[in-house]
Amino acid sequence: MRDATDAILAVLVMFILWAGIPASAKAEAPVEIVNASTPTRCAEEDNVYIKLQGERVRRFRIEARHPAYVGTIVADRWDPDFTNCNMPAAAAYPFERRRLTIYETEDWQLVGLTYPSFWRPNSVPVQVGTRVETGFHLLQLWTRFQERAEEVLVLYPTDGYWRARPLAPQNLRATAYGSSFLVGPVEEQGRPLVDLKDVAFDPSSRTFSLNFARGGSATLRLDTLDQERIALEITLERPVGHDRPFAALRSMHVNETNNDVARVAWRAQASPSWQEADVMSFQRARAVELWSGRRVPSRHNTSAPDFTFRDFREDKR
Repeated sequence: MRDATDAILAVLVMFILWAGIPASAKAEAPVEIVNASTPTRCAEEDNVYIKLQGERVRRFRIEARHPAYVGTIVADRWDPDFTNCNMPAAAAYPFERRRLTIYETEDWQLVGLTYPSFWRPNSVPVQVGTRVETGFHLLQLWTRFQERAEEVLVLYPTDGYWRARPLAPQNLRATAYGSSFLVGPVEEQGRPLVDLKDVAFDPSSRTFSLNFARGGSATLRLDTLDQERIALEITLERPVGHDRPFAALRSMHVNETNNDVARVAWRAQASPSWQEADVMSFQRARAVELWSGRRVPSRHNTSAPDFTFRDFREDKR
């Protein structure tokens, strides 16, 4: 009898605790965050690989914010550093160099670039309205702010890598890119990637529509852009499933003062506080929010933004 009473009391306690959780916290869907990073001494190697997995996740948000120390930056370092780099030569497929403005207004511009060579041979069509162009290795989204053009979001269509940054703060004319992220079913072909079939851009809503090579689609909408942050809303047409990540962070870390990301922090569902760790010592967590960034300036891409992945929502069908 006592065992049965204890069991009933345990259920009641759990119910009371759950009833006391705010509705917004109940709506948060926890995801598995898995660190597959490897150590390196080369500052130009993407050795940081953090995977986000959730069997039913269909919506989430990615934000890039200036690092906390951005107002103290006097010398911003962007130059590549190949010290201690001995990377094997990758396959390089030849292309004809090209730069094309695909879409342009007074405030916005979408530019496509083709490099003389690239590590993948595929060519991904890009559509804006009725116009379709192909063969680009990089798409750049520019906006006009304070009488100058600023590049705020880029996509590499051939392997699905994105980079984002807020508008430059008052003390800097421009800031660096740093970490990259992947959106959609992440697979590995020598390195993590998202294989895209085609891309479309809707200027009126600032939305990229992505069709994946092995089925499914997603949209990425630029929701907020100012001198503090850039926020992106992502919707997957269907969940990626449990067997592969639906998103991932890619970055670089050599040590505390030579990196694009040095720390991660995560918040468990309904938790009022965060847990934090060095990026290379973190292993995995189940959380509703993930932050990655730096507490002290780095010699590499000093002004590069911090990233937050949050607002995960599940497919309830």
